[in-house]
Amino acid sequence: MTGTSIQTDTQSWDVVVIGGGPAGSTAAALLAERGFRVRVFEKARHPRFHIGESLLPANLRLFERLGVGEQVREIGMGKLAAEFVLPQHGNQMQRFEFADAWDKSMPSAYQVRRSELDDILLRNAQAKGAEVSEGCRVRDVAFVDDGAVIHAQHDDGREERCEARFVVDASGRDTLLANQFKTKRRNDKHNSSALYGHFRGARRNPGSNAGNITVFWFEHGWFWFIPLADGATSIGAVVWPYYLKSRPKGVTLERFFSDTIALCPPLAERLKEAELISGVEATGNYSYFGDMTHGRNYVLLGDAYAFVDPVFSSGVMLAMQSAFAGAEAIEVALREPARAKAALAHFDKAVRHGPRQFSWFIYRMTSPTMRNLFMGPRNPLRMKEALLSLLAGDIFGSTPIWTSLRAFKGVYYTVSLFNARHSWRAWRARKRNLRQGDKSEMAAN
Repeated sequence: MTGTSIQTDTQSWDVVVIGGGPAGSTAAALLAERGFRVRVFEKARHPRFHIGESLLPANLRLFERLGVGEQVREIGMGKLAAEFVLPQHGNQMQRFEFADAWDKSMPSAYQVRRSELDDILLRNAQAKGAEVSEGCRVRDVAFVDDGAVIHAQHDDGREERCEARFVVDASGRDTLLANQFKTKRRNDKHNSSALYGHFRGARRNPGSNAGNITVFWFEHGWFWFIPLADGATSIGAVVWPYYLKSRPKGVTLERFFSDTIALCPPLAERLKEAELISGVEATGNYSYFGDMTHGRNYVLLGDAYAFVDPVFSSGVMLAMQSAFAGAEAIEVALREPARAKAALAHFDKAVRHGPRQFSWFIYRMTSPTMRNLFMGPRNPLRMKEALLSLLAGDIFGSTPIWTSLRAFKGVYYTVSLFNARHSWRAWRARKRNLRQGDKSEMAAN
């Protein structure tokens, strides 16, 4: 290829990490500080824009364990609660304060610009000894008995090949290995698309609740409202795929986004004096999962394995949590090969656990029963506290919430049965929305 050179002196690493987002940077930092030779390939150059600005209280413990807690505090907007507004309930707002969760030690979280957060995490990995190459995209990985050969291309055209004993796929929505092995599947239970932008001048809550995330449901999906420390507010619409594809020809994405906001009066009111200060972005095929989480000498972290829906702001927490689990498994696999199979099986269980727990609620958020339970929460058997713990991301380790969550699910099924007609209509509407999305994709193809 003209103007392209190939690096001939192949370097060898203990671990190659593909992707420098929260999952990749966390794994790289943990492995480097344990003495492994780590190389990170990141396709972009940090700081770079990324959506997903809302963090969970459970994130804060992970930041402290990485040694970046103070840096994150400096860029963060305090977040004490998650708020939900439903048109079926007269656009009333229900606020879930994290301080009321089962574990009282996690009363708050942060809203952050992901460009700043991800840069902090990547520089932390560098400071702990990982070698980072930005502007370098991994093209493919060839696995051999004792490791892998990685082919990458720098943004100046240079090609590079290196060897690794273990590979971490933290490529996010690029899902490098899942695509390579053809194990990525569209989530037939929940498929969605999104469009989003940043505004200045949005009306926030008064006082200490100014940083809360607010979720507004509307006819075609739901909106997020995420205040940031610099005065900007992230606004996004997560919608059924058919709706995003319904944009008329000649209508700009900015106009379509404005028209979509107008369909949600309580959000439109909070944006009445606001000004769009960024371009509007859109993405489709929002929900997917992979058939695998690992192989003998590789693991898939965070969004490289699965992504369901951002309604509970779980993305960064699940990505980082998977990195902690992955680092532990990789250390065992490299230092004690006889225990590798058991360690990777434990990793598999941990990585599947988070998306599974959130998915049960996400799949049912469109049902009238779930929305009624959310808008009128009660605390028998500490069910509200357990639900708040889920919203806070406190679903790993020795958390005692599971009996109460099972009781909540029992209440959900019982109430759904007593309201079978409404439940059936909601189920039919959901299936119809998913089918319309399928038809839109077929027409587009």
